[in-house]
Amino acid sequence: MVPPRFRGYVPARHPALRYGLALNDRGYFWESQEILEAVWAAAPQGGRERILLRAYILIASANLRLRMQEPHAAARLFGEAVQEPPALSARKVTVAGDGFADGFPTAALAELLKGRLDKPLLSKAD
Repeated sequence: MVPPRFRGYVPARHPALRYGLALNDRGYFWESQEILEAVWAAAPQGGRERILLRAYILIASANLRLRMQEPHAAARLFGEAVQEPPALSARKVTVAGDGFADGFPTAALAELLKGRLDKPLLSKAD
């Protein structure tokens, strides 16, 4: 489902991207990470989507670490992920405006990640 290269940006409605995100939402963290890494590899170098995809890959990995009862590793990965959304503002929005990172609620994602990190000890329930 993932093309060898995306031209210009990763479309927000691309099936592989949507599938990778849905896998994470349904608790298939390792599988999500694998799909999103393939999409990331095909995304244009220096593009906004690569930044956001990296954040989601880190989130999927952190979720997997929580499931494996490794809260410190999960906190470290969430800490790395929270640094990605602010970097989006330094990159230009695509001309078409239908890229994955275009219009994405990055502030909400950053707040959600910060909320998780503010907890004294993460658990599977987080």
